[in-house]
Amino acid sequence: MPAPVITASSLVKKYDDFTAVAGIDFDVAPGESFGLLGPNGAGKSTTMRMIGAVSTRTSGELSILGLDPNLHGPDIRSQLGVVPQQDNLDLDLRVRDNLLVYGRYFGLPRTQIAERADELLEFAQLSDRKAAKVDELSGGMKRRLTIARALINDPRILLLDEPTTGLDPQARHILWDRLFRLKERGTTLVLTTHYMDEAEQLCDRLVVVDKGQIMAEGSPASLIREYSSREVLEVRFGSDKNSEAAERVAGIGERIEVLPDRLLIYSNNGEAELEKITKLGLHPITSLVRRSSLEDVFLRLTGRSLIE
Repeated sequence: MPAPVITASSLVKKYDDFTAVAGIDFDVAPGESFGLLGPNGAGKSTTMRMIGAVSTRTSGELSILGLDPNLHGPDIRSQLGVVPQQDNLDLDLRVRDNLLVYGRYFGLPRTQIAERADELLEFAQLSDRKAAKVDELSGGMKRRLTIARALINDPRILLLDEPTTGLDPQARHILWDRLFRLKERGTTLVLTTHYMDEAEQLCDRLVVVDKGQIMAEGSPASLIREYSSREVLEVRFGSDKNSEAAERVAGIGERIEVLPDRLLIYSNNGEAELEKITKLGLHPITSLVRRSSLEDVFLRLTGRSLIE
């Protein structure tokens, strides 16, 4: 097996008395698409900053491409591409010029940057907008331009922080396609996301992080098998009747979760469980059988309460 391009061992980051990352362990293989999932304040962005060699760790070990980011920050950053959560494109420059200027930060020859910029604009489906002002681009176009800019130095690792936040479904799917093509080319992807379907689409493997600790690790499919069921039956009896109904259907399915507006019954056969419910003389207002998802895993591990 090839050596990991990222290795973290007992990784800790503290800010005074607050522990943002509390001793996590993981590694990322070359060409892998690795995801960090967690609620706000879980430590995802802090971990990304340490991987990006822009924030020093408090303790533990961290190796990026065989180098210690506390000691070799510039060498590591020269081999990384970074897509921040918020687009920070230069609005005073036109689309192609954003790539040309950014490439100079890496000390690349002008002719090489120009050739690379044209290739990346084609890859990002922006060739016809190369002379446009950045403000004239849609949100999806700006996101693709930000990714193209992050690739100007042909990085070995691409870090993406919430890459599709705020985009419409069409723009998200176009972006997923571009990222999947990068993975096919052998680029290692490390991303954070709040979209569970995005994690299922893009990640070979991921960790669920909460309060600075890793709650679970594995492929999306393996996590669903371990922490959920094959299907979920959602039934609504009315906000004032769900708790009473939950008592009557106790024992049906593998696990029942009572929410304010509905019951979630986890089972390998949702239709069979719905039939059992109706045989008890219960008639839900609405019912839905769906496949279990990574969101079910995420909410089971991190809870449903809102974290500000």
